[in-house]
Amino acid sequence: MKNNSKGHGKGKSRFPMGMTSKRDKGKNVPRPVLVTYRVWPTPAEVAAGAAELFAASAAAAGEARGVARVAVSGGTTPKAMFALLADRGAPYFARVPWAKLHLFWVDERCVGPTDAESNYRMTNEAMLSKVPLPAEQIHRMEGELDPEIAASQYEALLRTEFRLEGAETPVFDLVLLGMGDDGHTASLFPHTAALHEQERIVVANHVPQKETWRVTLTWPVIDAGREVAFLIEGAAKAQVLDDVLLGAYDPEAKPSQLIRPVSGKLTFLLDAAAAAMLPEPSGGTLELS
Repeated sequence: MKNNSKGHGKGKSRFPMGMTSKRDKGKNVPRPVLVTYRVWPTPAEVAAGAAELFAASAAAAGEARGVARVAVSGGTTPKAMFALLADRGAPYFARVPWAKLHLFWVDERCVGPTDAESNYRMTNEAMLSKVPLPAEQIHRMEGELDPEIAASQYEALLRTEFRLEGAETPVFDLVLLGMGDDGHTASLFPHTAALHEQERIVVANHVPQKETWRVTLTWPVIDAGREVAFLIEGAAKAQVLDDVLLGAYDPEAKPSQLIRPVSGKLTFLLDAAAAAMLPEPSGGTLELS
């Protein structure tokens, strides 16, 4: 994987990273992408940066298309971001077009909506219960169902909400991701079947290392987002972040490497501890090809 600290990636592969054409079957065709990483001293400042991104992206999408479709993840940083978005005294609440916003989830654990492990529950407690977002515009994954049924129903919901036909892929205005210590993102874990799925929109993914199932968007859907951003904090993520961005391309072991948006742009919002091993720990760009 080539990387440079300057420059813009030019040219776009017709096929998402990891995908192959029928003519070039068996060849890996990574998509060039320009990574921009922004770094703040503390996790609290990362959450504020994420709230700014959320508010700005939702406002721009609402203005341009009359609707803002955002897909969110679970985790500590999103929780702090949600709290800021719900705070009417903070500078973000008034800028979010709540009447135009449709909220979706990147993935969900196979638990009910009131379970402590539920991504939906965390989002609801931190933000949804405090903001004027209409209930019909909150689209949760039903983790309490059989995983295959939950995945099938969520895919059907997305096809309806985005008015998709045939093999069309939904295009979210903003996709917010996290990254695990093992390099996973969404519920795309190392060496699991979902890494090889290129046709479905949503899948049930068995995660043997956690002895559980998850429901997740597939990586081609994430890559189709107009804006895609990782929110990462903590020294425990420094090595894996360095491996994902600067190490050899091995998405089977580091699934976050599959995230190469069609737009050619990818954003990382980091705290100083997570960014410590990057070429410019205070922030910069990387051209990946």
